[in-house]
Order: sequence, then C-alpha cells, then structure tokens
Amino acid sequence: FLGLQISQSPRGIFINQSKYALESLNKYDFESCDPVDTSMVEKSKLDEDKEGKAIDPLHYHGMIGTLLYRTTSRLDLQFAIRMCAWYQARLTEKHVHAVKMIFRYLRGTVNQGLWYLKDSSVALTTFADADHAGCQDTRRGTSGSLQFLGERIISWSLKKQKNAAISSTKAEYITLSGCCAQILWMRSQLTDYGLGFNKIPMYY
Repeated sequence: FLGLQISQSPRGIFINQSKYALESLNKYDFESCDPVDTSMVEKSKLDEDKEGKAIDPLHYHGMIGTLLYRTTSRLDLQFAIRMCAWYQARLTEKHVHAVKMIFRYLRGTVNQGLWYLKDSSVALTTFADADHAGCQDTRRGTSGSLQFLGERIISWSLKKQKNAAISSTKAEYITLSGCCAQILWMRSQLTDYGLGFNKIPMYY
C-alpha cells in the first residue's frame, strides 16, 4: 500500500520504491524517455514566469504529487521537486519542462534508495545548509538538514524560510536554529531508548 520495497540481508536493510517509480513513469508516458544525469540543471532558477503561457494545472499537480511521494526513499530528488511544487498556483511551460526533467532523471535511477547498514556506530550527527535569497520572486532562502545515527540517515528536512534574510550569514543561522531544535527533540526521544549523547557534531 505504501509503495515501499524493503529488502533485508545479513549486512543491512535496503528501502526503495522502484515498482512505484516504474508505474509513475508509465502513467505519465516517460517509460521510453532518454534519461539524464541530474534532476535539475546547475544554477537553474525557476520563477513565477509571469510572461509565460499558462497551462492546465490538473496534469501538473498529479505529476508533482507523484514525485513528492517518491522522496520517501529518494532524498536527492527533494530540492528539485520542492522548487517545482512552489509554483503550482500559476503554471507555465517552463515549470512543466522542469518537472519533465525530473522524470527523465528518475528514469535512469529507478533502483536507487536508502541503505541502512547493520553494523554501524550510534553516534548522532547532523548536517545543515542554506542558500541566500534563492527564491527569485520572494528572495527567501531555503533551509536543508540531515540527521544521521551512525551511517544511517534517520531524519531530513527541506523548506523555504519564512522571511527574506538580509545576509547569507543570517540565512545560515535560521537554518541552524531549526536544525538544533530537531536535534534536541531527537536526543530526547533516543534517550528513552537508552542512547545518550554528550556531544552531537553539527556540520554546515
């Protein structure tokens, strides 16, 4: 029902959604498309495209919804999909082209997923990053963070910041604040399982 495939082995657990991905590619006629090496062109900047030709949003909304669910096991798709999702109110051909590129990337990476190694440390580590004024329309930045237990990713977040930051430093601090809140909550939860953490490395 969830569309997840879970494979267990002596070395660990692998989670992916290859079956769901293939069904999605067939549904939107991408099963025979030429794959590409990236989900978004480097330095790609989507905007409202007020001069662009508006299109029927129904088909686009379905494609975005399908891709958003795919991020359950594909974190590398998150940024490109979220950026496309921010422009669902008024769609143009530019936005559709960006979504099609994500499907073409998915076509060549159907079998990728999450690997959880059995023998790994239980050190809690977090990574955080932000861009400054990345949104072309509001100049708001985007915050992203990842939390690992040993080599296993257990939590992640990607969202647009609520306000435009006046500098890249402030954008980073906004991201770090949210990341710290997540880490403190996770440490509290993991303590209930008998895991204690005096130091939690944070990289940004």
